[in-house]
Amino acid sequence: MFLGEFKHTIDDKGRLTIPAKFRGDLAAGLVLTRGFDRNLMVYPAAGWENLAERIMARSLTDRRVREFRRRVFSGATDLAPDRQGRILIPPYLRDFAEIEGSVVVAGMYDYIEIWSETAWREQRELIENPEDASYWEDLGF
Repeated sequence: MFLGEFKHTIDDKGRLTIPAKFRGDLAAGLVLTRGFDRNLMVYPAAGWENLAERIMARSLTDRRVREFRRRVFSGATDLAPDRQGRILIPPYLRDFAEIEGSVVVAGMYDYIEIWSETAWREQRELIENPEDASYWEDLGF
């Protein structure tokens, strides 16, 4: 289970140290891919398999399914943390998420999001200061 937010730094080689709290769940491997809000998503290997199976079960005759598959799978890379708990984020994913230097690693229960510090600040502003509490009312919680 991935919970919390952590500030980290990406080094000059594009390596990110995974928060120690998350490393055990990612030791068997992980998949890194594009997120939906100019962020990156990290799935543990088993979680990725679950997501992939759900995507693959959808019909290829649906254009949106094909586009979704392209978005998720073409941007994905499988990784294993090194002995220091670091992963190498490929340049195309760093460019996509506009990340360099300081980043925020945020737990999303069954996956992790990686954000530029600036983009995360903007997201926090949105979620912490909605116009009013009814913004989330129709989600059913």
